Amino acid sequence: MTERDLELVLGWRNHPQVRAHMFTQHEISIEEHLRWFAAASKDDLQHVLIFETGGEPQGYAHLSLIAARTAANWGFYLSPAAPLGSGKRLGGATLDHAFHNLRLHKVCGQALAKNSRSISMHLALGFKPEGVLREQHFDGEAFHDVHCFGLLDHEWLGVDLPNLTTND
Repeated sequence: MTERDLELVLGWRNHPQVRAHMFTQHEISIEEHLRWFAAASKDDLQHVLIFETGGEPQGYAHLSLIAARTAANWGFYLSPAAPLGSGKRLGGATLDHAFHNLRLHKVCGQALAKNSRSISMHLALGFKPEGVLREQHFDGEAFHDVHCFGLLDHEWLGVDLPNLTTND
């Protein structure tokens, strides 16, 4: 991700369909977005990525390295206009980067219980459920369970990569 991507990514992040499934659901200001990017781009533990299909940006992913750089927490979202199947392709590309380029041992993910699409995508990509944090997240109105997932490098090697490039 570069500075030229900032306006596009902010638009995706603030879109109601995306924001509804985020841990922080307020509308992000341009000032807040610029501060976040300035900090993330200087931090070698943060990998902020743009996912493209056919040269067109379709989504955003990040990896936050933890555990002596052997593991990372990840997050992602798509353009609301991204074609069907883009999430799985974004996930595959991000996990390839995590395990093959960064040589991570583990990628960890979390999803709000109400975000069934994210939960399904984690499972489809080979993540294993690692527990549920009951009523862990308060969105200002209600408490929500948080589902935790983990994927180890040798488990990723077993994922059927050709399926990651289909439009299913």
